[in-house]
Parts: sequence; structure tokens; C-alpha cells
Amino acid sequence: MKQNLHVVIVEKSAERGVLIEQSLRAAGDFDVSIVDDTHGLKARIADLNPDVVLIDIENPSRDTLEELAIASGPLERPVAMFVERSDEGLTRAAIEAGVSAYIVDGLKSDRVKPILDAAVTRFNMFHRMRAELETTKRALEERKVIDRAKGLIMKAKGLGEDEAYALLRKAAMDQNKRVADVAQALVNSAGLLS
Repeated sequence: MKQNLHVVIVEKSAERGVLIEQSLRAAGDFDVSIVDDTHGLKARIADLNPDVVLIDIENPSRDTLEELAIASGPLERPVAMFVERSDEGLTRAAIEAGVSAYIVDGLKSDRVKPILDAAVTRFNMFHRMRAELETTKRALEERKVIDRAKGLIMKAKGLGEDEAYALLRKAAMDQNKRVADVAQALVNSAGLLS
């Protein structure tokens, strides 16, 4: 993990915000910003563009928790949320909203750095998994289009599957394009003609 992380602390109490900031500075080289007003939080966090968001909230309602989590951009950066009390529904709502670390029993200064490290690691892991899932979905969609294009070629030219694919691949090489792109163009053209 890179040093000198920019951490935004979302804390309504200025006094508590300073204590959290001091805990972070004692634990490492952090660039810290404190946001004490949650109105317009999404825009404020977007302006600050932190590496990590740390939210400290005593007794969140489900709506408040989801609003804070979503406003913090959990798909863009790690979000660690500290709460005094919780229940299963709140925990589930926070995790579903994308919070990387949801800590019950409040924020304790000696736990801040390890929890931030865990939140960043967990965020990075899920970020990689989302990217892999998107790549897999895209490959599956491309495979479907290629199969449809092969079917069109097989029907139009009376070829077998291997020959149809070879023809599709040759057309892609001749045009200096990907097979999936040529297949998509063929499927689109066939759709216009039918």
C-alpha cells in the first residue's frame, strides 16, 4: 500500500474528528481531511478525491448508513465505517452498499491503521474481482456474437462450423480487426437485411 494516503474523515463532532486525525498521524504518514457536514457529501468527497474514506457514526439508521456509504463512492475507493451499535440489517446494508470495512463497537485509535489497511486490501481484492467479472462477461458476449456470425456464414455458404470460423478469422485478419468486431458487424448487417 502506498504511503501518505489521503484519508477523508466524515465525523460530525469536530473534537472527535481531531482525535481520529491524531490517531492516523500517530499511526503513519497520512494526508487527512475532516468533513463535519454530511450535506453534499458526495460532491465534497469527489472534490477532495481521497484514497480512503473513514466514516464514524454512533447510531446510524439504515437510510443514513446507505446515504453515507453511497456518497463516499465505495466503488471508487475503500470506505471504512465505524459504528457504536448495529444489527444484522444495518451490517448487510453497509456491505451491500460497498463499504470495505464495517466496524461495530466504535473507533479505537490503536485499531485505525490496521482497519484502514484491511479496508484498502479488501477494496483492491473486490476491485480486481469486478474487473475479472466484467472481462469474463465481455468474453462471453463476444463468444455469443461469434457463434451467431458463424451460424449466419454456415447457413449462407453451406459450410461447417470450423470452415465458417476460419472464414470469419480470415476476414478479421484482412481488415486488421478483432474476430468479435467482424462478427458483430456481420450480425448487425444480417439484422438489417432480415
